[in-house]
Amino acid sequence: MSSNLKWKLIFIVAVILVCFVGLFGIPNPPKSFAALKSNFTNRIKLGLDLQGGTHLILQVQVQEAVSQETDQVLDNVTKALRDKTIRYDEVRKLSDTQILVHNLAPEQAGTARNIISDQFPDWDIAPAPGEASGYLLTMKASHVADISQRTMDQAEETIRRRIDALGLTEPLVAPYGQGDNEIIVELPGEGDPNRAKSVIQAGGQLELHLVLDSTPYPSEAAAMAAHGGVLPPNSQLVQGKSSASTSGQPSPVSWYVVDRVPVVTGRDLRSATAVRSTKNIGFYDVDFTLSTDAGRRFGPFTEQNIGKQLGIVLEHRLQTAPVINGRIDDTGVIEGQFGEQEANDLGLVLRSGALPASIKYLEERTVGPSLGADSIRHGVQASIVSLLVVMIFMVVYYRLSGVNAIVALILNLIILLAALAYFGAVLTLPGIAGVILTIGMGVDSNVLIFERIREELRASKAPVSAVDMGFKRAFLTIIDTHVTTVVSALFLGLFGTGPVRGFAITLVIGLLANLFTSVYVSRVIFDWHLAEMPREAELSI
Repeated sequence: MSSNLKWKLIFIVAVILVCFVGLFGIPNPPKSFAALKSNFTNRIKLGLDLQGGTHLILQVQVQEAVSQETDQVLDNVTKALRDKTIRYDEVRKLSDTQILVHNLAPEQAGTARNIISDQFPDWDIAPAPGEASGYLLTMKASHVADISQRTMDQAEETIRRRIDALGLTEPLVAPYGQGDNEIIVELPGEGDPNRAKSVIQAGGQLELHLVLDSTPYPSEAAAMAAHGGVLPPNSQLVQGKSSASTSGQPSPVSWYVVDRVPVVTGRDLRSATAVRSTKNIGFYDVDFTLSTDAGRRFGPFTEQNIGKQLGIVLEHRLQTAPVINGRIDDTGVIEGQFGEQEANDLGLVLRSGALPASIKYLEERTVGPSLGADSIRHGVQASIVSLLVVMIFMVVYYRLSGVNAIVALILNLIILLAALAYFGAVLTLPGIAGVILTIGMGVDSNVLIFERIREELRASKAPVSAVDMGFKRAFLTIIDTHVTTVVSALFLGLFGTGPVRGFAITLVIGLLANLFTSVYVSRVIFDWHLAEMPREAELSI
């Protein structure tokens, strides 16, 4: 045996050893088949369809984002008219997309229209029906569509960041349905699905409102009665956070009157971290940092309202209402008597970004492990049966050379599984289909090579020359077929989601492994066989 061939064999053995390390590990060698199986199952991660998990269909309430935009524009229109000393009786919201300016001074109507047209180009202004001096602002349809799309994009990205931060294995977060503002979320069994669901459900809509009335009321009716049945202008009622009293029973619910427009929202956050509370021993708070722009707004606001309460509202519930003792620019704290896990999850939600609108659960389904086990069993059975049929065909049709192809196929599968283990990739049911397709591609490569060798033998060439020419002439064809398939699979991986991506990843790894086994390993086996057989003997093919 030549030195060159010996080093090639050593290299192949080294590759096999590396693969086995990836599949079974090396520390404390297992003493039983059960231990080997346990190591293998721990290294090959399974997708939702194989190991079970949670399947959710969410609907984003995009109309809330449109309504919030209208609230902000209403506040800005009021401020703009006041700055120009334009007289009017009232500016109020008629619907999620309409604002009414009531009884605008006729001689200042032209100036007001110019201000609104210049500062609010996404709104149409026209005389209000049935009013002599009223004007109706209507959000343009294109702007409504733009807000809806941005809301969907932000909601999808926010949910994806939250799920990714939990470390779940290959979760699926993608648009779903036909224009119904729906998102599909699939969470494989890795990690804690219940915690992931709670993180998704926590909308993380942080808002800081000025408290207009420091008195908490036991009910909405009591709050309305205290103000003569009509709340102060530009105000709203917010329910306080319910908590357990010292007796263990829920404390009475309280209601607060706060400013309608928040000075800061969750979108203005840059970071949020759980820290031990310095006031409530045994509890945790959440420190947060605001963006530069929000800090510029928050500083003057807190300076002008020293001595008043600032309501920290999370998910439409007032968590706490500390007194503003001085100017605050860009840092603050949420004090809510949180537990450690609760504070960490809240920090995760806020760091991942605030959902631009609430979400509604349309469908919730759990994929049980028994269904996943059934999928694995059938997938493995399909792979084994296809592999056995291919083996029998190769041995019958190509005789001893068929054994060469079988060795290459088995090594191909070992490399594929080892690569999945090393990269932490997830094996899904479509991924098993990719494995079966890889077997087919591997057989195709060996058939091309073997038929080329047969052609050379029919031309009365020696076995060594026939093998050499067969590999050389089949090489370009094999490269061509593999490259085109890999490119197609790469596009599936880039633009596909979930199962499609799992199929693409498995197929790409399998094809790259097949190039190594069918071209390199198979050639080394032929060279070793030719080196051992007598010169006058015929090649069994």
